[in-house]
Amino acid sequence: MRKTTDSDLPVGRHLPGFSLVELLVVIAIIAILAAFLQPALSLARAKSREVACLNNLKQLQTCAKLYSLDNDDFLLPNRYVYLLDTRSPAPGFSKAMTWCPGLAPYDTTTENIERGLLFRYNKSTDIYRCPSDKSFVQTEDGRFLNIRRTRSYNLSQSINGLPYADKAALVPSFTKESEIDDPPPAELLFFVDVHEESIFDSHFGIPPRNWGSAEEPPRWWDLPAGRHSQGGNFSFADGHIEHWRWDKPKIFTEFGQLVRQDGEISDFQRVQRGVKPATQ
Repeated sequence: MRKTTDSDLPVGRHLPGFSLVELLVVIAIIAILAAFLQPALSLARAKSREVACLNNLKQLQTCAKLYSLDNDDFLLPNRYVYLLDTRSPAPGFSKAMTWCPGLAPYDTTTENIERGLLFRYNKSTDIYRCPSDKSFVQTEDGRFLNIRRTRSYNLSQSINGLPYADKAALVPSFTKESEIDDPPPAELLFFVDVHEESIFDSHFGIPPRNWGSAEEPPRWWDLPAGRHSQGGNFSFADGHIEHWRWDKPKIFTEFGQLVRQDGEISDFQRVQRGVKPATQ
């Protein structure tokens, strides 16, 4: 059968095409499909960032293990605790030998990361920052700069902290890997993904079990992050990593904020179980 071509049509006639209405219908269908797909795509991107954050923590944990192997079982020093009121390191703590000196809100370069004891084991500064952390560097008077922060993670107070000058304020920690017993290595928090408004120095603190009086209300010394589907990421002393979904969103109000009375106590106690308890 002979096919019809444009040359067979009468002058001024063309093959039928889409009408304007049909084109608008197609565009509307595409827009509807895109609207349905957008949440799934956003969720996929968020999950990808969560996995990347966990991978960062895994790499940091591997570096910490290499440090212990190179240093006769000693854990990574955690020796930079900064006091907000004096704007200086806490008594008994030093800038010199620590896993990472510096103050996350103010560090405009990766210089402090490169001074830290882990950098020799992995030269990438990207592993110190959660990809979902969109916070910016600020000046000490509170002005924000158009510079992304360089660090999102802190090292748990249970990991080789120096003795505090005030013995009454001494937070217990382990000095060597072989000492870790309560909690056991699979339950002892190591690196912590910290809330972007709470992170300051490189030491993550929380009142340990048996700390203070029973009448004292529980407080977050440092607030863990909730950037990943209302959850935070952690590494543990045995080398594994975990994502914890919180019962309540993590909302920063102030440093040392009280634990909210709307059910957040379960999240607080979960983190508390991951650090070395105080001796009674």
